[in-house]
Amino acid sequence: MKRSSTSAAAEVSAAADVSADAAAVSADAAGNGFAAAGGAGQGASQGEPADRLEAHRTELTGYCYRMLGSAFEAEDAVQETMVRAWRSYDRFEGRASLRSWLYRIATNVCLDQLKGSRRRARPMDLASPSSVDTPIGTGLPETTWIGPVPDQRVLASAGDPAETAVARESVRLAFISALQRLAPRQRAVLILREVLSWSASEVAELLGSSVASVNSALQRARATLAASADAAEEPPRPLDDAQEALLRRYVDAFERFDMDALTAVLHEDSTLSMPPYALWLRGRDDILKFLRGPGCGCAGSRLVPVAANGRPAFGQYRADGLPWAVQVLDLADGRVTALNSFLDTERLFPLFGLPLRYGGPPPA
Repeated sequence: MKRSSTSAAAEVSAAADVSADAAAVSADAAGNGFAAAGGAGQGASQGEPADRLEAHRTELTGYCYRMLGSAFEAEDAVQETMVRAWRSYDRFEGRASLRSWLYRIATNVCLDQLKGSRRRARPMDLASPSSVDTPIGTGLPETTWIGPVPDQRVLASAGDPAETAVARESVRLAFISALQRLAPRQRAVLILREVLSWSASEVAELLGSSVASVNSALQRARATLAASADAAEEPPRPLDDAQEALLRRYVDAFERFDMDALTAVLHEDSTLSMPPYALWLRGRDDILKFLRGPGCGCAGSRLVPVAANGRPAFGQYRADGLPWAVQVLDLADGRVTALNSFLDTERLFPLFGLPLRYGGPPPA
């Protein structure tokens, strides 16, 4: 379940190398390339090129996350997009908008990254629900799973309420899972057309294709999603007072490990999943049996609120103060309908800005 110290150290080293490369690119850009490119058909009033590129980072990360299903792969793809954009900026003459140009680069990066890779999934995409008596088994590789993403990495902090609602819906775990069933180019077409509201001609230009080909790909993608129960799940909405109260009851019940109180907040058909394990459970009774048995180590846990995939979420710390999971909840009908627990804490807790040891509740 946990990564080895050697693996973790390698990832930290790799991350440091990426950061160093990014810093070198930024310094080089500030010193010469961007300064020279700034006058290439743009005008000083439009801001420094580095700032203009960086202004699109959040939406590009959201796009790449929808394409790839991994927050870490999405951030790598956006970093590669920024590097390619900087290196080519002196040849960008403004014939298209900067945003369209960046999306073209990001799409090519994602399509390259998806070549030969298997689609990411959730445990419920791979097998029928397990029983409480099923052995947990051995964790599968990280590349198997759709992972969570912090809202602030992929959702704009302000904007049109209708656009914000669409953006929140399009990063929920179930929708990301449904997108993974599409061929990569169909995935790009559907995201650009249905989520980002690009016209067919704009998408055709981006992909170097025809409008007829784009419309055909969109039709096939819609048919695939229509056959997916995941895509038909209730979309997320801003939390109302009743849902806020439900979350408070859930936190109280979980932290006290009160099975009767958890019974009152879990939907009778709720699910529990725990990547990197393939095992998942359906039904409140089985979930509670699991918590009383194999999951009894969760007693005494503390939950720290975060926001992930347009849904309420928590960083879960065990009684000894060490991290255990990032929980992403689904809510419907006044109950918790899904508890998605992601156990790769060595990478996920830093991603969500959570400390690797519990230090008490966050300031009010």
